[in-house]
Formats: sequence, structure tokens, C-alpha cells
Amino acid sequence: MVKQTAVLLLAACLTLTACSQSEPVPESTETSSQPGQQEDSGTSNEASGQSPEDTMKDQTETPTEAPSTGDRQDSPASSEESEASNDSQDLATEGEDHQGEAEPRKNTDQGEQPEVAVMRYHMNKIYNIVPSEESAPEKVVLLTFDDGPKEEEMLLQLLDTLDKHDAKAIFFVNGYRVEENPELLKLIHDRGQTIGNHSWDHINLKKENPASVKQQIEDVQQIVEQEIGVKPRFFRPPFGSGGDTVKQTAKENDLLFMTWSNGSLDWDASTRNKPEAVIRNVMEQLHPGSNILMHELPWTVDALDELLTQLKSKGYGFVNPEEIEPEMK
Repeated sequence: MVKQTAVLLLAACLTLTACSQSEPVPESTETSSQPGQQEDSGTSNEASGQSPEDTMKDQTETPTEAPSTGDRQDSPASSEESEASNDSQDLATEGEDHQGEAEPRKNTDQGEQPEVAVMRYHMNKIYNIVPSEESAPEKVVLLTFDDGPKEEEMLLQLLDTLDKHDAKAIFFVNGYRVEENPELLKLIHDRGQTIGNHSWDHINLKKENPASVKQQIEDVQQIVEQEIGVKPRFFRPPFGSGGDTVKQTAKENDLLFMTWSNGSLDWDASTRNKPEAVIRNVMEQLHPGSNILMHELPWTVDALDELLTQLKSKGYGFVNPEEIEPEMK
């Protein structure tokens, strides 16, 4: 009996041992989770609503290491963080796109507000334009046109030619003409040219009393400001005829008094209907800093393109009047 019992116990032990050896040993959790991670990686773009191109964009734009797909799946908050991060990137990208766009510049006269020019030149006592700093070219001329604004067709041709040569000029206007043609004054201003004061009536101010001189100058200041929002900074007396009273009145109105140093004689009978004579007169008197006197006349309009071409061929540039200091030196 005892032997039989011992045999049964031995058989039971052997059976238990065999069963324990046949039970599989579990693998590490890292190994078993790999296939699942690969599947998640393949479907995560669809789940997040991103295309492959979006994913590539996120990778190239984000310098830090992105969390693994498995980490996003394990943490419920991670997908929200990712979406917030993507939204931030989109907003940042949108901001970068708009940074390159120039904001519209304000102007009280429906045109672009002119930029503040650097005063690189001044006028000397013989009315030449002289560099105020070493970097400013010496071979320049100042272009000026008196007695306007007259006719739109003629004025447009002048303005178009100036634009063609990237040239600026002073248009010295008479008050009575501005009163007759305010739209032409605005046209000159809107095309980026400078307005100068040439008195109201184009009379010889040297023969006028102080009160008349004051009115002749200040009435032009007033009407120009009324039409374009800014007052002239330059004054040229009709016929170049001034005097102490005229100069003082100009100074009191913050005007730079000038005549000229290079006369085209386009007003003279010798040049009437002769554009080539206008060009010849200017070129014969040409010198650095020439302050060139011209008028709004048909033959001057016809001469201007060739004149500016010849000036440039001689190495001359065109002074922007806004770069001229307000004081004579």
C-alpha cells in the first residue's frame, strides 16, 4: 500500500513538472508593442487630418524632436498639444507671410505720403546746387519750370518725360493759375514733383510796396496748402527781380529764395518753336550744380527728352529738390 501511494505521488510530481515546462514564457512588453506602433505610425496622419505634405512641413518647420506616434497614442493630452502646436505654427506662418507686405501709407490728399528726404545738398550765393556731404555727387543739375500750371496736355508730357529719366523738378507756380487750374497743381504733386512759389500775379515785386509783396507771396502759400496739404519751400521772384524786402518776406515764410544759374532762354523770341535752341543754350552753360531755368512752353516740352538724355551722357544726375537744405550757404 505504501509503495502504491509513493508511486502515485511520484507520477503526480512528474505530471506537474511536465506541465510547468510546457507553459510559454512571456516576452518583453517592448517587443510585443512594436507591431502596434508601426500600424499607428501608418494611420496617425489620417487620424489627425494631416496629409503627408503637412507632416513633412511640420517636421521641417519645428526644430525640436517631435514625440513618437506611440507617445501621442499613450497620452490623451498629447494630440491636443500637437493640434495647438500646429495652430501656433499656422498663425506664425501667416504672420510671417504678412510681414513682407508693406502697410498702405497714409496721405491727406489721396496720394502716397512722400518719404522724408535726406538733405544732401544746399544752394550757394550764386544759386548753384552744392553737395553738403562727401557722398553726394557733385555733377548734378536742378531742373525748374516756371509760370504754370497752364495746360494739362503739355504738363502731362513734361511729367512723363521726367518720369522716363527718373528726374525730379521744381514747378514754380503762379497763384492766379493755381486758382484757374487747381487740378493741375494736384497732378504735379501727385506725380511726385515739387511745388515752388512764383508769386500770385507774376509781377515785378521789386517795384511793389512791402504789403503787396507780402500778399503776393503769402496768398500763394495759402492756396497751395489748401489744394495739396503742404506749403512750398522754394521761392523764385518773377523776372528774377527781388530785393531785400522780397528776400525777407520769403524768409519769414520759410521759403528758400533763388533765381537761377543756367538760363535756357526758352522764353525769348530767339528760341520760340526751336527745341534745339533750348538744348543748345543749356548745354553751353552747363556746369556742376546748374540751376536750370525753363518754362511750361511747347518747345521746351519738345526739347526736354533730348536735353535730359544729353545731360546724362555727360555724367550729370538730377537733384531731388526735397534734398536741398532750406538755408543758403
